[in-house]
Amino acid sequence: MDEELVETDMPTVGERLRAAREEKGMRLEDIAAQTRIPQRHLESLETASWDKLPAPTYTTGFAKSYASAVGLDRVEIGDQLRAEMGGQRPVTVAAAEVYESADPARTMPKWLVLGAVAAVILLIVVMSLLSRRELEGGDAPAPAPPVAQAPATNVPAADPATASGPVVLTAAEPVWLQVYEQGGKQLFSGELAAGQVYAVPAEAKAPMLKTGKPEALRISVGSAAAPAVGPAATTIRDVSLLGPDLMRGGAGSGPAAATPAPATPQ
Repeated sequence: MDEELVETDMPTVGERLRAAREEKGMRLEDIAAQTRIPQRHLESLETASWDKLPAPTYTTGFAKSYASAVGLDRVEIGDQLRAEMGGQRPVTVAAAEVYESADPARTMPKWLVLGAVAAVILLIVVMSLLSRRELEGGDAPAPAPPVAQAPATNVPAADPATASGPVVLTAAEPVWLQVYEQGGKQLFSGELAAGQVYAVPAEAKAPMLKTGKPEALRISVGSAAAPAVGPAATTIRDVSLLGPDLMRGGAGSGPAAATPAPATPQ
């Protein structure tokens, strides 16, 4: 003969949870969103459908979370639920069921996870290819800076008698210089940064040069490179900047005075 359960007037855990929820005007969807417990498990708690719930430990945890959401005592609900399940739930309930922390509909879609993984892998591959290309091209010459460059030194010098074209001074490194008319007005005075150029005005009658670093200047007459205008680290002055004079290596210039540049204090 089956043992008959003693009926009492005390409501079950499910009835207490449902009554508290309805009193607060909440739906099962609200409880599921707040506790992140699948709605089907909440329904099973309210109807005491133990065979549809996971292991007792997880079921008790569900009930306590539900109780907190509707303002009931967690400990009291947990104790009562254990008593109810001890008398009504079969001992052979599978304990290996997986606890679902949240409704699968609320988890991140699998396609989104796979897409994110593929994007990370693609980024790693692209960065590796770029890094390898930089390493392989490390010996390649750097792109030329966006400034006018000095004429190539291997350009053959033009005949001084036929040298023509604009006279352009290009700084191979920072250099201070003056350009002035012989016995007249000053045309330029200042420092050129590396790569900067100065073109002697075409209307200049007898332009002269003064600088303390002639080795830092590259001078061209038209498309031809002019010889050096003085030894390194020497102050030169009154050097003619007329094309024919430059191509003759300073011949025809005024009385140039060359003095060693003062030594830099150590």
